[in-house]
Amino acid sequence: MKLILTQEVTGLGSSGDTVEVKGGYARNYLLPRGLAMLATRGAEKQVNSLRRARAARDVRSLEEAQAVAGQLAQLTVTLPARSGDGGRLFGRITTADVAAAVTSAGGPELDRRRIELPSSIKSLGTHTVTVRVHPEVSVPVTVDVVAG
Repeated sequence: MKLILTQEVTGLGSSGDTVEVKGGYARNYLLPRGLAMLATRGAEKQVNSLRRARAARDVRSLEEAQAVAGQLAQLTVTLPARSGDGGRLFGRITTADVAAAVTSAGGPELDRRRIELPSSIKSLGTHTVTVRVHPEVSVPVTVDVVAG
């Protein structure tokens, strides 16, 4: 099924890209969430305007992204969590938790969808997460999970 992405989708493309995906993925995930629209002649015109807007935004946002990356690289993020014996957490740390901790530590406000956890964080200790600030700029951020 041929679709045009309206937002960035990890592993698939960014806004304005025309992609070919399986029908079920399109019907059950991309279209209901508004992440894509069907590729038609009228939609192609919209794609061109999306691409022009994205090109203008990317030039400015790359410089901003590098500035944000510099802020994040200097940041120490501590995240208190409830834990049991042996340092195992009750539940797990989510991307929303990490985004809130970065903001409370004095960092920039982040979208939770831009944070990538290597695996579920279910224990106390130091963990490294990746923040995609821009398609060309990713920053590793160290998160200290402490008993709280």
